[in-house]
Amino acid sequence: MQGQTVRIVSQAICYIEEHLHEKMNLDMVASALHYSKYHLHRIFTKTAGLTIHDYTKRRQLTEAAKLLVFSAKPVIEIALMSGYESQQAFTDIFKAMYKTSPAEFRETENFYPLQLEIYLKEELVKMDLTKDYIKFATPGDADDWMELVNLTIDGYPCLNKVDYTANLHQYIADKKALILRDDDMAIGVMGFSPDTGSIDFLAVHPQYRHLGITKLFLDKLAGELLCGKEITLTTYRAGDKADTG
Repeated sequence: MQGQTVRIVSQAICYIEEHLHEKMNLDMVASALHYSKYHLHRIFTKTAGLTIHDYTKRRQLTEAAKLLVFSAKPVIEIALMSGYESQQAFTDIFKAMYKTSPAEFRETENFYPLQLEIYLKEELVKMDLTKDYIKFATPGDADDWMELVNLTIDGYPCLNKVDYTANLHQYIADKKALILRDDDMAIGVMGFSPDTGSIDFLAVHPQYRHLGITKLFLDKLAGELLCGKEITLTTYRAGDKADTG
């Protein structure tokens, strides 16, 4: 059953990726795949961590932002290519998500994604994970760590990957980076500061967000690494549509 759900959601993602230039909604995707829209909405949201509407919008805007920076296409052409019927409609939603107009974004020449394509694990998800599976990350874990960061980029708007990667290696060296794997895949990562008790970074694979992975990390910190210390987490910007954190 779990494998079938992943296959259906993966089919939906593939369909969306192939039709990013079109105006799209749940009805269209469900009809194309011959599934109930209610069933598809439920399993897509649970598995991918976003609704089809939000995933599509964020993917279309990400591709539009890429064209703004790396092409000379007029804004109106990019708007139409992104499934919007007018430049004004495109500008309004782009500004709501990127906090700047398409023209201003182009001028910065600094592309960053709101949402990258989600790739799901086809094998069965392990259901009996415990905090004992969580280990200190090593330099050999860095590539898999960054792969998970890319998969969860929706929660970290305007992430500077160069700076982040440098900080990651320092956290690994200082034994402040934790990683959780299911077989060979990183499914959860956390960076923390023992001195302050703060959680500086946390990412969980979309397929595992409903399995209590965050609690496993908290239990690891509270029970073994930060015993008796108050644990804090800085939250993200309330009301920011671009920030799913």
